[in-house]
Amino acid sequence: MNQPGQRALMAVPAIIAVGAAVAWAGSQGGVSAGGVPVFALCGLLAFVINWVVFVPSYLAQTERFFDLAGSLTYVTVIGTALLATAATDPRSLLLAALVLVWAIRLGTFLFSRINREGKDGRFDELKTSFSRFLGAWTLQGLWVFLTLACALAAITSEGVRPLGGAALVGALIWAVGFAIEVVADRQKRRFRTDPENRGRFIQSGLWAWSRHPNYFGEIVLWVGVAIIAYPELAGWQYVTLVSPLFVYLLLTRVSGIPLLEERAQAKWGEDPEYQAYRNRTPELVMRRPR
Repeated sequence: MNQPGQRALMAVPAIIAVGAAVAWAGSQGGVSAGGVPVFALCGLLAFVINWVVFVPSYLAQTERFFDLAGSLTYVTVIGTALLATAATDPRSLLLAALVLVWAIRLGTFLFSRINREGKDGRFDELKTSFSRFLGAWTLQGLWVFLTLACALAAITSEGVRPLGGAALVGALIWAVGFAIEVVADRQKRRFRTDPENRGRFIQSGLWAWSRHPNYFGEIVLWVGVAIIAYPELAGWQYVTLVSPLFVYLLLTRVSGIPLLEERAQAKWGEDPEYQAYRNRTPELVMRRPR
């Protein structure tokens, strides 16, 4: 096994260990089903779904179902939490609804995109390596679990508190982030499907304000979810508020922006127009064009 493969395989236990630690913290003060904390059960489910789909995906050497499996994991985990706790309180239903709307929208968008384009360049090297491809699917399991963590902790909590001002603020922030992500995705899809833009990079619409406005919107909407969930948390459950921070670190340091920036630099790095775009447009935080 080559060195990158060894590092990827060694990362799997570390990813699982992080998930286990959060599972323990989020389970404190939460309900159980059959003696098993529902929060921890949901965390295990997030990993298992991705490992199951990884097997045929590796055998077929395809990344076609990666994003769809991620969305399916969100839907399944949230559904399991609601059913296992018989949650009917407004906060739980609101959190579940916001997560489901986001996951279904993003999953269908990404699945239609890969069907249209036939591949995802991020996986060109990963899918040929068992260890690196497994690492990507395991990381997706952690991604789902940690981004959902505070919402899951609130849904599975033994106590129930009435909705207050925090829920309204959180819902508004979620709506802003969701709108930014949807608009940015649609603008880029229209740009890339126009034959006149073949080989060019987008720098109009929200993409004139940020080089990755869709990721900015995603981070913002998870901040909104955390704000809604916060009043229901107590003790070790506060650890689950790592959710929006994890989303930020994952998108800006691991699998999102770094990979896209590297590919963009390789493709347009010698283009003066692209260099000018990079210099005037922030990587993430939206700023009014000059």
